[in-house]
Amino acid sequence: MVDDDEELVELVTEYLRREGFDTEAVHDGEAGLTRALSGEHSLIVLDVMLPGIGGFEVLRRIRASASPAARVPILMLTARGEEIDRVMGLEWGADDYLAKPHSPQELLARVRAMLRRVRLDREAHQPVPEPEPAHSASTPQSQRLATQHLHVGDVELDGAARMARIGGEPLDLTAVEFELLALLLSHAGEVVTREAVSREVFDRPLTHFDRALDVHISNLRRKLGTPADSSERIKTVRGIGYVFARV
Repeated sequence: MVDDDEELVELVTEYLRREGFDTEAVHDGEAGLTRALSGEHSLIVLDVMLPGIGGFEVLRRIRASASPAARVPILMLTARGEEIDRVMGLEWGADDYLAKPHSPQELLARVRAMLRRVRLDREAHQPVPEPEPAHSASTPQSQRLATQHLHVGDVELDGAARMARIGGEPLDLTAVEFELLALLLSHAGEVVTREAVSREVFDRPLTHFDRALDVHISNLRRKLGTPADSSERIKTVRGIGYVFARV
């Protein structure tokens, strides 16, 4: 955790430790960047407002680094009501955001959902694959789908290897984008509601002011590019959701 609110950090840290997490906390941007680039962490919780180097600059430097930290999930903490902070954080490489003030329980839920994606990435890159565990009813569908092989037009997703390709060329996707693509490809030609996407990918209900889904869809569209016929691969059904167009 990188946050200068020491009282809040102490509260949250104690709560996470009781839930079985190993945690470390620093209270300024310079220290946060140094510790993040060590590559010793599975997830980073990063406040926007920090003394010294601000949270956005810390985020930018982490994502631009050659360190293993460049691919570590980052949860940004933003001021409630500051939509520009939420959008900027997502566009610059954050995986999700949480508005302050927040409860330790809400932070824990976000952390668990993000670490499930980390676990899938690690399992996919094990030298010797372990037997796949039975999926419980609580496992989001997108994470179950993200272990399959899906192919629609020139877009291919290999869940076992956690790889996506377009026209045979690898796509550099974040864990969130990978699960978004898996969910949409599995329902190609069908409308997937925004509520369903939020529950399956982010493991939470959609709220009115939540911009995470919009920004991640926009980033995924940009990475997929526009096909030769100039039609969108991911079409928005206004007020309802999204559909991945079949060729």
